[in-house]
Amino acid sequence: MSKRVLIFDDDIDILSICTYILEEQGWEVQTSSHCNNIIETVRGFMPNVILMDNWIPDTGGVIATQTIKKDETLKDIPVIYFSANNDIQTLARQAGADTYLEKPFDLNELEAVIEGVANGKARAV
Repeated sequence: MSKRVLIFDDDIDILSICTYILEEQGWEVQTSSHCNNIIETVRGFMPNVILMDNWIPDTGGVIATQTIKKDETLKDIPVIYFSANNDIQTLARQAGADTYLEKPFDLNELEAVIEGVANGKARAV
């Protein structure tokens, strides 16, 4: 089974750290610093897991996640909402994300959450 993760975040440092860590774990990683044309971006890669930042330009993570979840072909891809907001759980629920990860996170937590949703075991929002 291929392990593909698509990361939406406008913080280049977070993208490079996550890419490095996940590639070490055998994931194929694609990143985007915005969520414009999100359906095309996701369809073009068809990831097993999506990491979605709250403050992603232009529309933001809530709308971007809702857009994915409304699409028949993409709605079953698990979305991990990640943000430094203290109301991240509320935002993740509003977005329709499968689970969430608070920033700053440690790298073991990142791996555990991604592996968890990939295996159908997400922490509920």
